[in-house]
Order: sequence, then C-alpha cells, then structure tokens
Amino acid sequence: MASKPSIPKGTRDFSPIEVSKRNYIISIMRNHFEKFGYQPIETPSFENSDTLMGKYGEEGDRLIFKILNSGDYLDKVSNDELQSSNYKQLTGKISEKALRYDLTVPFARYVVQHQNEIEFPFKRYQIQPVWRADRPQKGRFREFYQCDADVVGSKSLWQEVELIQLYDAVFTTLDLHGVTIKINNRKILSGIAEVIGASDKLIDFTVALDKLDKIGEEGVKKEMIEKGISELALVKVAPLFNFSGTIQEKIDQLSGLLSTSEEGKKGIMELQFICDAVSKLGLQTAILDLDVTLARGLNYYTGAIFEVAPPSSVAMGSIGGGGRYDDLTGIFGLKDISGVGISFGLDRIYLVLEELNLFPETVTTTTQVLFLNLGEAEAFQAMKAIQQLRIQNIKTELYPDIAKIDKQFKHAEKRKIPFVVKEIANEMFTLKNLVSGEQSQVDFAGLIQKLN
Repeated sequence: MASKPSIPKGTRDFSPIEVSKRNYIISIMRNHFEKFGYQPIETPSFENSDTLMGKYGEEGDRLIFKILNSGDYLDKVSNDELQSSNYKQLTGKISEKALRYDLTVPFARYVVQHQNEIEFPFKRYQIQPVWRADRPQKGRFREFYQCDADVVGSKSLWQEVELIQLYDAVFTTLDLHGVTIKINNRKILSGIAEVIGASDKLIDFTVALDKLDKIGEEGVKKEMIEKGISELALVKVAPLFNFSGTIQEKIDQLSGLLSTSEEGKKGIMELQFICDAVSKLGLQTAILDLDVTLARGLNYYTGAIFEVAPPSSVAMGSIGGGGRYDDLTGIFGLKDISGVGISFGLDRIYLVLEELNLFPETVTTTTQVLFLNLGEAEAFQAMKAIQQLRIQNIKTELYPDIAKIDKQFKHAEKRKIPFVVKEIANEMFTLKNLVSGEQSQVDFAGLIQKLN
C-alpha cells in the first residue's frame, strides 16, 4: 500500500482562500512600491554558491540550502576526501549552487551584472520566495516569500526617510495600525564596540545583541563572554539595556556615551536627520522608535538599520526589516555604490492580519454566480450569457455536468457562491440569492445590476 504523501517541514500548501489573501497583501505592496517609483525585477531561485556564501555571517552560511551537482556529484571526490572530516571542502566539490537565502545579495549581483543597462539611482522591488534551513516554528518557515524595495546609487538619507514612509503607507492600507518601525545605526554599534574596547569583536557583539528579545539581557551577556568580550566591556555596555524616553532623549544619551567615537558620532548625526525629517513630515499610523539594542546580525549593513514589530496585541516576531549597505556591490567588484532597502515578511504579515481579522470579506470572493446545467441546449444558452457577464468583469461559471439540481446547489453553497441562475426562459433569468434566499426574474440588464 502506497504511503500517504507529505511535504518537507517548514513548507506549506496554500488553499485558494489562502492564495487570495496572500495576493491581496502582495497587490497592496506592489501598488505602493510602484507609487514610490520602484521598478520590478526577478532573479533565479538559485545562485552560484560563491555568490551567496560569506555574505550573511557564519550563522547565515549554515542556513543556506546547498544543491547537489547534477549527474555523479561524487565523481571528482577522492576516497580520502570522503573520509575527511573537512565537510566545507567536500561541500564545495559536490555542490556549486544554492537556493537564495534572501533577495538583497542576488540584487547586488544583478546590479553588478547589468550595471551598463541601469540608470542610477536605481529603485527596484522584488517579490519572490527564499529558502533557509532554519528550525520551523510559528511564523518561521524554510520556504517563504520576501517582498523587498531597494535603491542603489544614492547616499542621500532621504531614501531612509522614504522607506519609513513606504512601510507606513503599506501597513496603513492593510489597516494594520500601531506597527512600530524600530531604527538604529550600525555606526552607533561600531562606536559602542569601540568605546567598550571590543572593536575586534564587532560581529560577535552585534550578533549577540541582536538576540536580546529572544534570550534576554543575561543571555546576551553570557554569549558575549563566550565570544571573548571582557567583563569590563559588559559593564560599560550595561546602559544600553536600560535606554528609555523619547527618540530625542535616547539620541542625547547616545551622544554622551559615544562622545569619544568619531564613527559613533556619524551614526548619531544620520539618526538625527532621519528621525527629525520623519517627525516633521509625520506618519499615518505607524510609530517610529529608536532601539539602541537593534543590531540585525547581517554583515553588510553599514548605516541605518530597521526592524518592524507588529501591534503589541499580537505575539509575533518582526514583520519587516532592512538597512543601509554602503558597499554591498563591492563584493562583486563594483565599488562605491551605496544602497538601502527594506523587506516585508509576507508570511508573518498574513498571520498577523488573520489573527486580528483584518482581511476584507471581498478578498476571498471567487465566483459571483453559478449557472445550473439543465441540459445541452440550456447549457449553450447559459454559456452565451456567461460570455457577456465575463466581459462585464463578473466572475461567472457554468456547472459543467448535467446533474441533480440539489447537487448543483450544494456545490454553489460549498464554494460560497452567492448567486445561482436556475433557468433561462424568454430572455429572462431566474436568479436566486443563496445568502438571503430571495428569488427574482430579471432580464440581462437586471442580472448585471443584481450581481454588481
């Protein structure tokens, strides 16, 4: 007996209703992306391994799905190498490609590869799936969509201001109010590492700090000590965990802490400009907040960094994030091209909207009217009407088989189709509203009016 089929952990099938809801979110994002001047691109689902590896830090590299070479992938591997414990060297010989981990590094590769065709500054958006070999849990999947907006070729901080406005516009249209856009700056984190004497441990410092909301203050301190950051440095960094007040009050506290760091001062100046501009321009429904412990453990961020938290009533991790990367394309040979971008977590946004019951009922409306099939001649008459209704953008179907009337009605009810045309006679339509139970005789113009 054949075993029951299954899908890999961390992946999902999507029903018609789920796809409709996802498309609703994507359509709103796409509309705002284009309204803000971003252009769509797409890149392959897999890249050459050397394009991806080493771009996300040690932890990120472990989460990249490698693809075995086609054919006899062990053909070039010796017996000694097979017996060796050097799995990294072995992996390089049997796997030359990998599924993309995010959309930003492939975008950097795209910019370098197509630099002669691109008009800079270049604003692009991209909505495609990515893959991570992570431990599946609520809101965290191994296959998921990212929805990114990036601009490269401009160092202007107005881009950061605009991206905050873009977040605000999308979440406002989704009716998701009370979202918090957290902001920090990697230069500030570099300045803090410098002040506490841990500049040589910057990556370890930021990776540990980025886990504050998951493992708490004591957990972060423990990890920092394990990474070789001194007890004295932890004493100096302690004020970070207790920063409070308005954005300006936090900036003032940072100014005192980083008074001896030129790099830290640059970060403060950038933060001040962005936060002042957003404050004066205003946001519709989102809240901007300075989070001095926000680190985002990706190596390529160099300036502002963002993370978006859902309303406090929802127990969910971040639903978006991003930041400034001053030389991401440099890893592919194109120097001095600054970029900044943000990402929307489609799957988590979906879960938040579902939990808060924010999807409009019309999102899942499919067919508006079903014509019953009473025989070949009647079906032909129905198809003539259906053809005209579809021209009017009315979603219409004919029940394909000649079957019992009860069966056809039950099909409409299970599909949540609100109207049924029972019969057509003398160019008049017998229309039944399955929601109210009302039945009426209407001509074609009246049918369109009722269905609209």
